[in-house]
Amino acid sequence: MPLTDTHGPTLQGTFVQLLVRGLLAGLLAGLLAGAVAYVVGEPHIDSAIAIEEAAGADAHHAETDAAAHSHGEDALVSRDGQRVGLFLATGLAGLALGAIFASALHYGRRFTSLPGSILALIGAGAGWLAIEAVPFFKYPANPPAVGDPETITQRTWLWLASVILGLLAVAVAVYAAKAVASQHSVAIRVGAPLLAFLVVVGIGYALLPTVNEVGADFPATLLWEFRLSSLATQATLWLALGLGFAFLTDRAARPTRRETVAA
Repeated sequence: MPLTDTHGPTLQGTFVQLLVRGLLAGLLAGLLAGAVAYVVGEPHIDSAIAIEEAAGADAHHAETDAAAHSHGEDALVSRDGQRVGLFLATGLAGLALGAIFASALHYGRRFTSLPGSILALIGAGAGWLAIEAVPFFKYPANPPAVGDPETITQRTWLWLASVILGLLAVAVAVYAAKAVASQHSVAIRVGAPLLAFLVVVGIGYALLPTVNEVGADFPATLLWEFRLSSLATQATLWLALGLGFAFLTDRAARPTRRETVAA
């Protein structure tokens, strides 16, 4: 059972209630992330696809080359269809992430007395740090026309390894924070978990191989802007998820507060 806290109620509700809360927050977060990806990401993808198709045409000079690309006008799914599918994909991803997020908070509330909304925001920040930030700075996202198709399996496994590294680093930082929680020095309480996180990430980055398949002729500005748009999309997803879950948590706690005041 969660402990009470003087700053606000802990995360209340059954698992099903938390799950519904997570699904609602996740769906909204996914749609917002899709909007960000559509506005700031799609133009860069179109530019990268144009480079890819131009390079393919110069290399093969054949009609079969156009059929081999999945982004052109003759593709099974047109670019307009892909743009519509973007919101469907991010919405479904948000639902799945919201369910996982709610399950994690349901388990995590047993070990903390933090207010429910604060726990949701901290959980979202930790999730973004572990699942997005740590993998991104080791293996940043690449646009179309970047990357060897034959190495996609290897790159997928390396990305998964970086996600595990991020989760491990966050877990070690949380353990370090609990270990120094009784210290009076703010520098120790803040510095110890931060140092633990950086040490684990640094060791992991050193052990994981470096992958750089960006061609020398690919525009550096386009690559940088695409990666920033990818980072902005994921940040929107996690921020909206944390804020949405926190808002729903506060609303759910209002009847309890009113009953307490009346009593």
